[in-house]
Amino acid sequence: MNSLLGLIIIQIINLYQFILLIYIVATWLLNFNIINSSNRIVYSVMEAMYRLCEPSLNLVRRYIPNFGTIDISPIVVYLGLWFIKSLLIEYWPR
Repeated sequence: MNSLLGLIIIQIINLYQFILLIYIVATWLLNFNIINSSNRIVYSVMEAMYRLCEPSLNLVRRYIPNFGTIDISPIVVYLGLWFIKSLLIEYWPR
């Protein structure tokens, strides 16, 4: 993949995957009361990540059955992004 547009798309997908992983870990830390959401910095960062990650997660949650308290939508979104990235690397015109 030599084109500049292809490289930019791949980097955007990588960045979104990284933000998604940070969001998942941060929500775990919030749920286990390791970090406090009443802190303004933590609240601002979590709000920004919520606005970035939740639209894609909600889209997947509509089509995946409910497993009780286990939410597998981040796994599906992450694997979907990985699949799209692999397709772009393999089949993007050179």
